[in-house]
Amino acid sequence: MESLGTFLKNRRDRVTPDQIGLRTYGTSRRVPGLRREELAQLAGVSAGYYTRLEQGLAESASDQVLDALARVLRLDQVETLHLHNLARQSAKPGLSEPPPEEPHPRVLSLLASLDEATPAIVLGRRGDVLAWNRTGHALVAEHLPHEAPHTAATRPSIPRMFFLDPHTRAMYRNWHDLARVHVAYLRLTAGRYPTDARLAALIGELTMHSDDFATMWATGDVSDCTTGAVYLRHPTTGALSIDYQVWLQPDSPDHRVEIYTPNDTATADALHLLVPGTHRPR
Repeated sequence: MESLGTFLKNRRDRVTPDQIGLRTYGTSRRVPGLRREELAQLAGVSAGYYTRLEQGLAESASDQVLDALARVLRLDQVETLHLHNLARQSAKPGLSEPPPEEPHPRVLSLLASLDEATPAIVLGRRGDVLAWNRTGHALVAEHLPHEAPHTAATRPSIPRMFFLDPHTRAMYRNWHDLARVHVAYLRLTAGRYPTDARLAALIGELTMHSDDFATMWATGDVSDCTTGAVYLRHPTTGALSIDYQVWLQPDSPDHRVEIYTPNDTATADALHLLVPGTHRPR
C-alpha cells in the first residue's frame, strides 16, 4: 500500500520550477522536480517539517498544510482527496480482514428495474462484481457463469480479469486506457482503506503477476472513474462503442452501479443481440 511520503515525493518529482514560476538562475539540479526545501517554502512550512512529513516521521499534518502542499503540487480534486486520506490514515495499524461485501437490497432493486437492453453491473470497493443483469454479464464476461457473483468465493474481479485474463484483455480495443483507469482507482481506494487485507492482497497479486500493472502502479496516478468510453471487439456482437457512467449508492458508498449505453446506432442494434431470448439473425 502507498504511504503519504511516497505520494508526496512522486508528485514533487513531477512539478518543475518552470511550471510554478520558480526562478533557478541556471543552477544545476540533481532532482527531476522540486527540491524539498522549495516545496516547503512555497507551501509556507519549514523545510525540516516537510522532510519529516515525507519521511514518515511527522505525527500529523493539518488540513491547511495539506491543502497548501496540494496547491503547490498542482493536484486536482481527486488527488487532493487522496492526499488527505493518506495523511489521516498513515498512523493506523496493520491489515485486517474485512467482512464479505453484499449489495444493498435497494441497489438490487435498481438493477432489476433497468431494461435488460441496458447492460449494468454492481461493483464492490475492490472491483468485485457483486451483481449484474443478464445483459451486463453478456457484455463484460459471457465466458463466466452468470451465477458467479452470487457468492463471495466465486465473484469475478474486474481488475484481476483486466490484467490476468487473456480473454478479457483481447476484448477491449482501448485496453491500455481503461487499465490505467482501473489502477488509478485502486490507488484511490487503497488510500481510503489502507488496512483492507483483501485489497492489499489484490494489489500484491497483480504487481507480482502483471508487468503492465506493476508499471502503471509505479506511476502513482490516482483518479475516480465515473464516466468514460469502452471500445470492444465482442465475441458475440463484434465491434461495439459504448459509454459507461457510474452511479454511486448513498446506502453503500463503497458500491458503484456501472451503466453501459451505446454511443452509435450500430452498437445500439448490436446490444439487442445480448438481450436474453434474442438470437442473431441468420
